[in-house]
This record gives sequence, structure tokens and C-alpha cells, in this order.
Amino acid sequence: MNTTTFIDNMRLPVHRWFKYSAGFSSQWAADVIRETGATRVLDPFAGSGTTVVAAEQLGVNSIGVDIHPFVSRVARAKLKWRSDPDTFLARVSAVLDVVRSKHDVPLPKSTLILRCFPDEAALKDLIRIRDAVFTLRQGDDYDELLWLAMVSIIRACSPAGTAQWQYILPNKTKARVAEPVEAFVLRAELFAEDMRAMAVFASSPEGILLETDARTLDGVPDGWADLVLTSPPYANNFDYADATRLEQTFLEEIEGWSDLKPLRKSLMKSATQHMTGWDPEEALESPLLDPIRSEILGVFDELNAVRATKGGNKAYHLMVLGYFYDSAQIWNAIRRSSAPGVNVCYVVGDSAPYGVHVPVERWLGELALNQGFDSWSFDKVRDRNIKWKNRKHTHPLHEGRLWIRG
Repeated sequence: MNTTTFIDNMRLPVHRWFKYSAGFSSQWAADVIRETGATRVLDPFAGSGTTVVAAEQLGVNSIGVDIHPFVSRVARAKLKWRSDPDTFLARVSAVLDVVRSKHDVPLPKSTLILRCFPDEAALKDLIRIRDAVFTLRQGDDYDELLWLAMVSIIRACSPAGTAQWQYILPNKTKARVAEPVEAFVLRAELFAEDMRAMAVFASSPEGILLETDARTLDGVPDGWADLVLTSPPYANNFDYADATRLEQTFLEEIEGWSDLKPLRKSLMKSATQHMTGWDPEEALESPLLDPIRSEILGVFDELNAVRATKGGNKAYHLMVLGYFYDSAQIWNAIRRSSAPGVNVCYVVGDSAPYGVHVPVERWLGELALNQGFDSWSFDKVRDRNIKWKNRKHTHPLHEGRLWIRG
């Protein structure tokens, strides 16, 4: 079992309702919860809810936090698995009655949507499903389940390719494309099947999902968690805002790439796209970075010098500084929200932008100690960037579990 990837979850009830590349194995999460004897589990980067659902299956209290509005809604919808499957399927039938009337719908103006859905008839069916889900809302949990069933088929109904980390690739096509109405029916039946299978866990404590910032953990009580289990963004220039652009555009929440700017500003600084308008002085002057100040300033200066020699001229120096400044704030929030003797497990990987190595786990460990934790250790799970030559650098990297205790 690969503990650092989401792929194993696609065979498990509820976890498989939405394929979200950023995540880790729910079976491994359950193992950690059992082995540590945790009774209150906190995930500051809950994503699509892996940790929270795993905790529910174990009868353990849990709180998940994520600031990404679309991903948070996916997670909250998953937590509606206690709903009645027959009532859900009846609501699905009501949606299908509207869709099968084949009423005319206008095509969207979005170039991205038109490129990703060249089959006009299929696109109109998908729009009919979306509109019916919205029109037939009743203000209950079934609304969220219908919404998730609808958004989970968007990519399956497009011939456009998808990169490993959720980026949409309109110039690449996939061989198998689902028909929207059939895909929606099959998805709904899968949801109902899983709801029935999960009924044995219905009496367990219900997990809580908070759409808030990991840097503050607003809404999480002081001293609450005895286990913090999470996978934060890596400092590897992946733009989590862009990862769900196709879905958000189809839902008409955004019109284009530039509309993601507000979301980028709210996310943890892990990509150069998140650095626009950010003033590094607040980090450069903050005592939160004191434990790693000399080292991070050295990397900051080296990256700033190297970028002048590169065509992309990416602001990796700002990204690295912002990433660890945010991390220091997160450790402060986790310390406040954690009980004495807490176990913290971070799934992390190191980074080497422009070939300049950033010792991520060590710097994170030292920042945690500065916030009052007792110790840190790191268990490597796998090597990265060794089987092929990266276009940007050839520095070997790794991934594993950072443990913080106390």
C-alpha cells in the first residue's frame, strides 16, 4: 500500500465518490489512528475528506479543515453518506425526469468548456443535469449528494485529458468518454451502494468539516486534538486553485483563469502563482522564522540569483519564503488546537526549485519545536525524481512521514 497517494481509495466506499489527486491512503490513515490510540483527530488540510471519513469508520471524533471552497464542498458532501439511499435515488429520478425532457439549453460562452466538450449533444445533457440539480434543490443533505454526483462525472464526460495532478489538458484526448445521463445514473447507484455498505458505521461520531484557514484553525477548540494527521501542500509549485478550474468553470463559479486570483491569495503559499501581490517583508521580519532564518535566507538569495538566468524567471525565492512563513503560522495554530502529548503526522516531500535543495522536513521540524513541540523525526517512504530526468533539475528527492510529538 502506497501511503502517500490517493489511488487505493478509489476502491473504497465514499472515498471513491470523487477522484482528487492530492491525498493519501485512507487505510493508512486508519492504521495511524488505531496505532496512536487517538480519540480526537484533526486534519488541517482535509482536502476531499480522507482523514475524516476514515475516523468516522473507526468511531473517532474528527475535524477537517480546508480553505478551498470547491474541495471543501466535496468533503462535506461525502459526509452525507448517512442519508437514506432510497430517498436519494428518488431525488435522482426527479433530476432525470427533467433531463430526459430534452428541453433546449444555451451553450456556455467559456472557451475552456467548449474545447473540453466538443460533442454539443453530450454537453447539453451535462448542462441539463447541472441545471436540474440546482433547480430541484430542497435545502437538505440530498442537495449536496446530487451536487457531488453531478460534479464527479464532469471529467469522465469530456474527451480532454487530465494530468496526474488534476490539471486539464484540452489538447490531449482519452479513449473512453462517458455519456452524461448514463454516467450520472451509474454514479448515483454507486453512491447508494456505498451508503448501504456504510450503514454499519452510522452510529459513529459525525466528522466536522470547517472551511477555514490552516494558519488560524478558526473553529477548532483549544487543546482539542490528540492526533493531527494531514498532508499539506508541497513546496513544488502546484497550483491547487487551477486543479479544479474545469469544474468551477462548468458550475459557472468562475469565467476564466484570472478569476482564481482571490482563491490563490487565500491558499497556503506553495506555488509561484500564489505570490502575486505578496510583500515578503512580513516574513523577513517575523520571529516565527528564527530557527531557520540563516538557512532560508541563503536559499532565498540563491534562488533569486538563479531565476535571473532562467527563461521562466519564476519567483521560487518568494514561494519558499512564503511556504515556511505560512508553515510557522500553521504550527502555531496546531499547537493551540492540540492537547499535551499530541502526535502529529505530516505526509511531506522535499523540494529543489531550479535545482536548489530545500530540506523541507527538517525545516518544518525545527519550526514545530519553536512552537513548543517536543521532538520530530522523519520516516522516508519513497524516492522521487530518480527514474527520469526532470526538465528543471536532476536533484534526487524523497517523500515520507514527518512525526512531531508533544
